[in-house]
Amino acid sequence: MLSGDRVMAGKIKLKIGNSVIVKPGVLDPDLGTDISGWQGRISEINPENNSICIDWDSITLKNIPSEVIFKCEEEGLDWSQIYLEPTDVELTQAKDTEKDVAAIIEEIEAKHRWSHLGEEGKRIQAVLVDVEPDDEIAAFETWSEHLKKVLSFPFKAKVAEFQETGPLRTDDQVTLEGITSVEDLYGILVKVKHERRGYDFPLCDLEATDSKSPNYGFLRDYVVWFANR
Repeated sequence: MLSGDRVMAGKIKLKIGNSVIVKPGVLDPDLGTDISGWQGRISEINPENNSICIDWDSITLKNIPSEVIFKCEEEGLDWSQIYLEPTDVELTQAKDTEKDVAAIIEEIEAKHRWSHLGEEGKRIQAVLVDVEPDDEIAAFETWSEHLKKVLSFPFKAKVAEFQETGPLRTDDQVTLEGITSVEDLYGILVKVKHERRGYDFPLCDLEATDSKSPNYGFLRDYVVWFANR
């Protein structure tokens, strides 16, 4: 028997706020992974489709494999909760507080901030692993140091973004000679040469012309990060 705030799981009555643990052999309905023993709190009961929503507790969240969270982010799934049938769980005692849950969610979100971008997101996260999420200038400076190490200057590039003003236009071919500075509006500025003239230009608006070169991928990661920051 179901109602809006409680449900029967066999002979056991479940209600919103109950702590529950997943029974042995139960699989994640989206990913197919074994979630036996995962624990959380019932936050929602759906009589129409005989399901309950479980918000994972902090201990479960802390132990979710990183690759599972990455896959959830990539596929747009919520790793912090799950919908199961009432018979998939049984009552248990809470091992933490909702404050603990909020704290670990914040920690995981910071760690996986770029995971929704797939493989590019992994590389972006590796570059910014020691940078505070809200410190954009530090992020620009970290990117600058990283790109100085991995890019091979000079190399050919093209203007990949529309330019409202300035001497360069979309698809103009340039030679990218090196990184010059970092500023808060346009990020990393680089020295480029076009038709024998030199300019300072935002790196975020450029694309390496040789798509098979390492420079192409390194620059692309920065451009993707800049657009999604």
